Amino acid sequence: MSDPIRIAIAGALGRMGQAVDRAVSADAAFAVAARFDRPDAEAPGLATVADALAAADVIIDFTLPAASVELAGRAAEAGRPALVIGATGATDAQRAAIAKAAERVPIVFAGNYSLGVNLLMGLVAQAARALPAEQWDIEVFEAHHRHKVDAPSGTALMLGEAAAHGRSVDLARVQRRARDGITGVRPVGEIGFSVLRGGGIVGEHSVTFAAEEEILTLSHSGRDRGLFARGAVAAARWVVGQPPGLYDMQDVLGMKGG
Repeated sequence: MSDPIRIAIAGALGRMGQAVDRAVSADAAFAVAARFDRPDAEAPGLATVADALAAADVIIDFTLPAASVELAGRAAEAGRPALVIGATGATDAQRAAIAKAAERVPIVFAGNYSLGVNLLMGLVAQAARALPAEQWDIEVFEAHHRHKVDAPSGTALMLGEAAAHGRSVDLARVQRRARDGITGVRPVGEIGFSVLRGGGIVGEHSVTFAAEEEILTLSHSGRDRGLFARGAVAAARWVVGQPPGLYDMQDVLGMKGG
């Protein structure tokens, strides 16, 4: 029997960190190597970041983008371990910093670790490719708990990117993040985003394709954070032993073309 994969958990005190802890502890193929908070904050009873870097084969990180950038930089300096990053709301500069670190260590960086959501992305791209922009408007809707700090969610942006990819356009050129006041007629080809924050909603995402005579909606509902934790653990299993590089869940699931 091979030795278990040693996983360190960043943000171990947070709700996602605790969900990851439960998922790792429930599988004999893994062992919790360390639990720690963010790189810029240490907490009593938890490991230091340096200890986690030394002890783990892979670190799963669901903290905040700035903390993820710091962690990725330190892993790159040490040349280890692999990383699975699930922080959402990263700026372009933060994404670039994580990509730079991925030149030294393998990193899975995804806005959502759900199998269902990643399948939904493929369906959205296919629908956007088939339904002409002149006749079909696209709106991405997402709902999350009141504690989520970024909007639209990373998953919503992934779905918007999938729709834009299906239409061979740049999302930055056609997106509409908010509407207020006299907004005018909706432009042809616009990809809109609508957001709800409230209560304890785990995660609701849908993409609506609206024409004059019919409406098509593709959707996904998250019922428990455990589904994201299990996906992150699957990513951790996959990324150990991969060469340095920046990966996502499409890589983990083998859904990318050759």
